[in-house]
Amino acid sequence: MRLAYDLHIHSALSACSDKDMTPNNIVNMSLLKELDIIAVTDHNSAENLEAVVKCSLGKDILVVPGMEIETMEEIHVVCLFPGLDEANKMQEIVYSNLPSLKNREDIFGRQIILNEYDDELGSIDRFLLTAVGIPIEEVYRTVLSLNGVMIPAHIDRNSYSILSNLGSIPQHFGFKYLEVSKKACIETLKKQYPEVGECSLIVSSDAHSLPNISERESFIDIDEKSAECVISKIRNG
Repeated sequence: MRLAYDLHIHSALSACSDKDMTPNNIVNMSLLKELDIIAVTDHNSAENLEAVVKCSLGKDILVVPGMEIETMEEIHVVCLFPGLDEANKMQEIVYSNLPSLKNREDIFGRQIILNEYDDELGSIDRFLLTAVGIPIEEVYRTVLSLNGVMIPAHIDRNSYSILSNLGSIPQHFGFKYLEVSKKACIETLKKQYPEVGECSLIVSSDAHSLPNISERESFIDIDEKSAECVISKIRNG
């Protein structure tokens, strides 16, 4: 089946996001835009995933649990998991490797935890928008051990991408999919980095506000509408 997706969306837990990026608003906007599959991928945290999944129950949309991790090399990677348990296990590992920095709400904004009714449960004082003390190799292995998949995020950007920070895409990872921004010049990217042409490309929104969530324009072909099928497709090609 051919399904429309957006696999990179931030909730109000990400300090850089609008505070109206609540679980219900994200799910309902995604439905209005006729998306079939979404992933909420907050920076280094999975605190709002359960609420988003609960909001999706009974609605014609699949929520894949996710997280955008900033590796030790300051590379952003989108990590997707088959369930909340796996995402929460990854969160424990990430939290144990986060530097002890306090969030400056006056500069970066609040990191808000919400329930499925969009009620505010509190906020995270620890600064999430930073690199964790885990190298990309270890993030890759850990996500794989949790039956998830790691995707290099927005590889066309001049910062926080695997190309900008490593200068190439190490072949031993065996990536089948790479994420690019909506406005990426694909042909220029492929000329500069031939290895990009060997992979399929995911175009997600990296939305930090409701209007920026993707329209029904990017599609994935899978046998079943499930997180496991999405992960298997991205991992195996």
